[in-house]
Amino acid sequence: MTASPDNGKLPCHLGEAEHHVCDAVCHLLPSYADPDVDRPDALLTGYPNPVPVITALEVYIDILLPGRMSHENVSMDDLAVALIKRLSHAWRLLRPEIERAIPFRWKGEAARTEGPPAPVDPRTESYRVIGEFCERLSHVRELVVEDIRAAYNGDPAALTFAEVQLAYPGLLAITAHRIAHILYELDVPVIPRIMSEWTHSRTGVDIHPGARIGRSFFIDHATGVVIGETTEIGDRVKIYQGVTLGAKSFPLDEHGHPVKHIKRHPTVEDDVVIYANATILGGDTVIGRGSTIGGNVFLMESVPPNSFVAYHRPELHIKQRSSEEPQ
Repeated sequence: MTASPDNGKLPCHLGEAEHHVCDAVCHLLPSYADPDVDRPDALLTGYPNPVPVITALEVYIDILLPGRMSHENVSMDDLAVALIKRLSHAWRLLRPEIERAIPFRWKGEAARTEGPPAPVDPRTESYRVIGEFCERLSHVRELVVEDIRAAYNGDPAALTFAEVQLAYPGLLAITAHRIAHILYELDVPVIPRIMSEWTHSRTGVDIHPGARIGRSFFIDHATGVVIGETTEIGDRVKIYQGVTLGAKSFPLDEHGHPVKHIKRHPTVEDDVVIYANATILGGDTVIGRGSTIGGNVFLMESVPPNSFVAYHRPELHIKQRSSEEPQ
């Protein structure tokens, strides 16, 4: 149902400027749909609010990397109290937004098209979800510490673990991803994407929250990296700026819509290095363990373990100008 004023008019009996404003509102109102239905013109009332979601994400990042997102210095003596305060604050921010997101499991457009699951009580489910989310944070902290070590060992310019924790955009991106990925695994709609797109805008790294990433992962320089939803990345993988792990053209259903929930993105096995601006596409593409993919490579086929993939070196011409030649 779309919203519209009674009789197409509003009670605007004001000056010329106000008349124009009221006239614009009269034309705008019919373009908004009831928020109870997931549609492109729906009013966002009752939807998850990005502001508390992002604030909660920043708190969780600061729990995993204390000092990265806040000005507060916490000593080891005060750490337990600080963690309780921060976790409680994040819980109060995120739990109501999860409650608002849960109904999209059955009212989202894709769910309605494919056959929605049985509804559950959103409030009860939100408490279950955030409780399990909190239980997994200690494991995520272990993964993040390994990511810090991987960045330090993988970058000769890194002289301290501190600079990795405080400054590296790749570490911020993977930390935020590991948080969003838990919520994705717990089948929370909408919110993981809000988190991942904040990370994208903040770091230049676009990782879909569905991507499965192993231990000791390092993104060097970070800018321009794209990792798609069904990507699987093994342990001790290192990638450089501009790398895309993407999809080929995808199949459409009988209505012309993209088919959901199929493997569309590559699998990268353990101990792989992918250099800058390489593009690897396709759900059936597997980069074998221990392989190296050179810079600017465009790849849509699998690579066996311990391979080196690169283009033949292009012919390079260097000509020294004479002093008389124009610049």
